[in-house]
Amino acid sequence: MASVAATLAATVAVGVGVALAKAERDRRSARVRTARARQFALLPREHPGEGLRRMALGQFDLAIELLERDWGATLTEHAVHETRKSLKRLRALIRLLEEELGARAFARENALLRGAGMRLAGARDAEVIVDTLDRLCARHPKELARSGRILELRSALVAERTREAMKASEDTATRAEVLADLRAARSGLAEWTPSRRDGFEAVEPGLRRIYKQGRRRLRRASRRRGDTARAMHEWRKRVKDLRYAAEMLDRIDPDGRGKAGHRSGKRGRKKSGRGKDAPLLRRVARRADELGELLGEEHDLVVLAERVRAAGKRGGVGALDKQTRRALLKLIERRRKRLRRVALREGKRLYRRKPGRFVRRVGEAYARQARA
Repeated sequence: MASVAATLAATVAVGVGVALAKAERDRRSARVRTARARQFALLPREHPGEGLRRMALGQFDLAIELLERDWGATLTEHAVHETRKSLKRLRALIRLLEEELGARAFARENALLRGAGMRLAGARDAEVIVDTLDRLCARHPKELARSGRILELRSALVAERTREAMKASEDTATRAEVLADLRAARSGLAEWTPSRRDGFEAVEPGLRRIYKQGRRRLRRASRRRGDTARAMHEWRKRVKDLRYAAEMLDRIDPDGRGKAGHRSGKRGRKKSGRGKDAPLLRRVARRADELGELLGEEHDLVVLAERVRAAGKRGGVGALDKQTRRALLKLIERRRKRLRRVALREGKRLYRRKPGRFVRRVGEAYARQARA
């Protein structure tokens, strides 16, 4: 009896082990399938229309998953940040497909995505103001870091950030509205059938439009007439569109071989994909990403300057005396001028070709990647 019991126990243990191993394999396979579906680049031999449709649905699914996760708990800052990144990718994607989708569908999808992003912006904007002040203080420690008034302003900004984060995390009504809009937009895009136009022809008009708009916004920003801050901010949006378009049209091996080096952020940039030997699409994406960061910092300083001016009109914690306010605004403007100068120089480099020539070069690079 003892040996029978031992044999039975061993059999059960083996069965449990096999079941656990199978479950783990299934989980790994599911993760691989999800990562492949959400890859923000064309897969080998993938038709651009089909690939862009896959990317769009993948980004919608990611944003919806982030907002649905832990519904009974507060929405984390990380979830809001990643959701807004997905929405920006989606808006660039539908701009690339504007002709394919048609004017009515494009306008509907763009309006839904824009509204969703704006409703999630409050907490993130408050976070950015604190980070921008901290970076400015790090650049000018003698003038700012030891100032009692600046420390009071920072305390007020941190309190505002905390209030905005709490309000956003507990606002389930807004969260539900954004989810409803995202599901509606996803359903609309899921009904779109990509045309079977040959390869690059499906996205050529959209890419030409994105590049041309960025080039036009560069000229407006260079003129130094009117609202310079607004001109720079509007240019930044088109620069980001170009970055995402280049990333989408790149091809990446899902196993990780030949992975593009443009998956970067403000910090910790990767060195792969840099230099003249990097494929054209990766160079464009990298340069547009770096230019977007310059323009983003310039815009953040504009927002901080508005808050500093407002601090002169308020009493209590965070109020600034006239002398401190002037000194801070002077440093902000000095940094903005430096960023504008560098951004315009890099922008002229990125947009140096005429739209037709640029699109032809990208088409040639796309064809080489497709053959490889």
